[in-house]
Formats: sequence, structure tokens, C-alpha cells
Amino acid sequence: MIDIPAIQFFVHYFLHLIFPLALAWLFFRKQWKKAYLIVLLTMLVDLDHLMANPIYEIGRCSIQYHPFHSYWIFPIYIILMFFNKPWKWIGMGCTFHMITDLADCMFSYHSAENCMMDSPAIPLLSWINDHLF
Repeated sequence: MIDIPAIQFFVHYFLHLIFPLALAWLFFRKQWKKAYLIVLLTMLVDLDHLMANPIYEIGRCSIQYHPFHSYWIFPIYIILMFFNKPWKWIGMGCTFHMITDLADCMFSYHSAENCMMDSPAIPLLSWINDHLF
């Protein structure tokens, strides 16, 4: 039997920690260490989790729940990628962070859809599920 929570855990942390290293190496080879560090530092957007009560809740989708994970800020992250470094790296890191968290939400949505009924991201997750899967 496939252990979905273990796969979700692996995918989440692989996409947060290892994949950005590959991106930095592929796209910014001359400055890959600096690019990777800045992309890792963009995980500070998770500080908005400290404003939630409770701070951590198993299965909670961070998309549209926390301020720095809201739909209105996504375009800002994407626009930053069109500026010069280090803004490009910050935009890349934040955008990829949101994609990673969205993938995490999709795992939760598929494994425990009933647990996420109160999630503000349900319309988006439902749309993705209906149109892409």
C-alpha cells in the first residue's frame, strides 16, 4: 500500500529544499550559492503562519489562509521575477514556494477532502482537480 502522507512529506520538503538548489545551479550557475541562499531565505514568507491560531494545524492548506500565501500577493511574486537580481531570485523563491504549498494542498485535498471543507482554497483546489486531473 502507498503511504500518501510519507510521499507528501517527501515531495513538500524536496520541493522546498532540493529543487531550488537545482534551479539555482541550472539558471544562475555563476552565482548558484548566492541564488540558492536567497531562494531558501524566501521561506521566511512562512512567518505569516505565526499569525494563525493554532500556529500549526495538520492538514491545513496555507494557500489563501495566511497573508503572504494569499491570491492577491501571487502576482507580486511573479512580477519580481522580471526585475534584476536579487529581486529575480526572491520572486522565483516566493513563486516556487507558493507552487510547492499548492501541491501540498492538493495532496491534502485528495487524501482528506472532507477535512479541508473550511479551507479558503477549496474553490481553487476543486478547479485544479476538475481541469487538470
